[in-house]
Amino acid sequence: MDRRYQKQKTTILSREQALQSRKWFLFDAKGKTLGRLASEIAKVLRGKHRPDFTPHVDCGDGVVIINAEKVAVTGMKEARKIYKDYTGYIGGHRETPLATMRARHPTRILMRAVKGMMPKTRLGDQQLRKLRIYAGVEHQMQAQNLVPVNI
Repeated sequence: MDRRYQKQKTTILSREQALQSRKWFLFDAKGKTLGRLASEIAKVLRGKHRPDFTPHVDCGDGVVIINAEKVAVTGMKEARKIYKDYTGYIGGHRETPLATMRARHPTRILMRAVKGMMPKTRLGDQQLRKLRIYAGVEHQMQAQNLVPVNI
């Protein structure tokens, strides 16, 4: 039989195999555009960068982000972008401009961007737990042998 007509085996990872091959990547957010960086991070967290990606298994890798306070936005977003929250109480609608969010909680900007690109399921929550964001250069993840990523 001709080689091109042979059946190809699809690799499906088990949970144990995915745990054994997990790596940690280091992203530097300094000067990077918010949405483009968030989509790359979401891809790594889900495991879509791997050739053995399995949709129903947490086969993604861990991500550490440094310099989250220096992430860039394009256009007029610095002045016009507003984060909206609702406390659950009457009159509990809160609006926070990007500049205020950057001053108070710089890590939440990237966290919300990445969380919005992840699946809204239990698996997505599990994959999001492998995300660590730090506002400055210092982090406590040296033991994970981080692999620096250039975007």
